[in-house]
Parts: sequence; C-alpha cells; structure tokens
Amino acid sequence: MKIIFKKRVLRTISVLLIGFVVLFLFRFIYGYSTGLSEVREENFSDFFSSLEEVKRNYASDKYRFKVESSGQSNQGQAQEFDVNQKYEKTATIKSKSSKFDDDEKKLRDHIKSENGIIQYEENSGQRGSRSLHLLIGIPPAKFDSSYADLLKIGTIRSKEITKIDKTNEFKNLNAKKASLEITRQSLLEIKKQSGRIEEYINLQNRILEIEQELQGLGVLLGDFDAENEFCTIRFSLHEGRDIKVSTLHRIKVAFEWSVQYYLLFVAIAATASIFAFFFLLIIDKLIPGIITKINQ
Repeated sequence: MKIIFKKRVLRTISVLLIGFVVLFLFRFIYGYSTGLSEVREENFSDFFSSLEEVKRNYASDKYRFKVESSGQSNQGQAQEFDVNQKYEKTATIKSKSSKFDDDEKKLRDHIKSENGIIQYEENSGQRGSRSLHLLIGIPPAKFDSSYADLLKIGTIRSKEITKIDKTNEFKNLNAKKASLEITRQSLLEIKKQSGRIEEYINLQNRILEIEQELQGLGVLLGDFDAENEFCTIRFSLHEGRDIKVSTLHRIKVAFEWSVQYYLLFVAIAATASIFAFFFLLIIDKLIPGIITKINQ
C-alpha cells in the first residue's frame, strides 16, 4: 500500500514539475523572440501633439480624371476634369541614438541638402539624456526620398505618415474672401453718400472689421501659395544607450513570471476541485431521496 502511495505522489510531483518547466520555457523563449527589454520599457511621448501654434504646411497636386457620360447623346464619351488638390502631408519619426552628436549632424546636413526649412526646434536635457525636436518643411517632390533617408538616422522607435485633403478648406477660404470683398465694396459705395455722422462712424468701423478679416484670410491663404508649398516631417531624436538584456536576467524574469502564474493556476485548479468534490457529494446525498420520492 505504501509503495502504491509513493508512486502516486511521485507521479503527481512529476506532472507538476513538467507543467512548471513547460511554462518556464514558454516565457523564456517569448522573451527572446519578441526582443522586449524587461529592464526598462521605453515610451516616447508625442511631443508635437501638445503644440497647437506650430507651422502647418500645405501642398498641391494637379491631376486629371475621366468620367463616363451617362446621357444618351454622349453615350460612350468620357468627360475630363482637371483637379487641383490641396493637401497636408505629415510624417512623424521618433528615433533613439547612442551617438547623439553624430546623428544630429547627419540630420541637419540632410535638411540642408534637401533644401528643407527648420520651422520649429527645441533642445532639452543634459548630456546622456538629451532630446531634439525638429519641425521640418520639405519640398513635396523630395518628401518620399527624404523620409526614407531620415529613417536611417539612429534607431527608429516609431514612424507614421498622414495625408489630409484640404481642397474644400481652401475653396471655403476663397469663397469667404470673395464675399467679404463684395461686402467691403458695397460699404465703400454707401460711404460716398451723405448721411449722419453716427451712421458714418458705424459704417467706417464695419469696413475696418472687414479689412481685418480679409487680412487674416490673406495669411491663411498665403500658406497655400505655390512658393510656400511644403510637406512636414516631425523628427524627435532622443539620446540613450541600447540596453542589452543578459541571459541570466532573462532566466530570472522567466522564473519569477512562471512561479507567479503557475501558483495562481494551481490555486485555481485546487479551488475548482474542492468545489467539484462538495458539489458531487451533495448530489450523491440528494439523488437517492429524489429517486425514492419519484418511485412513491
């Protein structure tokens, strides 16, 4: 009897150890395959999202498209339309560098070679933990090649490109400008007529308000001019050393994780077994009574 009991104990311990080893190997292999750093998790915040009054760049793209005519008289003929699209194209790059000075020089040399413009710049931090944030205006024709070259600077942590159509916004600004110019011209015609001094002052104030609105629209529309056409690259360069995780540290992390979750799994399994035992015991006591009542 004692031999059978010992065999059962050894078999149970072996099953538990195999389960723990399988969980440990899974966590250890997962750490290597994902390349995650258990020492420090890096989180580069989106610096430019907190800046509201930064320069916005717009570009234009002219293309022609055809539309098949649905009318009976023009059936089979295609109508061509010329479209002048206005758009905002922005790339966001976050990079980490262990050679901050060299990579900063590469970045500035690249901007100069691409005839780019630094529209916003911020340097922060002490040596060893410095950060450089640049808002760069790049000619639309060189955007793709410039973006590809900038991805070679430092170790890229995140990258993103967004393109937003601004054609309707451009048309609305022009329509509003035209409406204000018509209103101003009408008020100037009324101003030539005689009237009371109070009406003249109110009319003059209204003309000044329209002039101010036209100036504001002129600034907004100026961003759409061909001479100001750029695409935007937002580049954040952070200084830091590449942390290499040792095998010993990975074993330590995998062991701690395995112990934590394996004990949790065993506790849940033991609790479920206890509840199942009492549940079956209760059923076993109740079933004979239920069968007796049914037979009666």
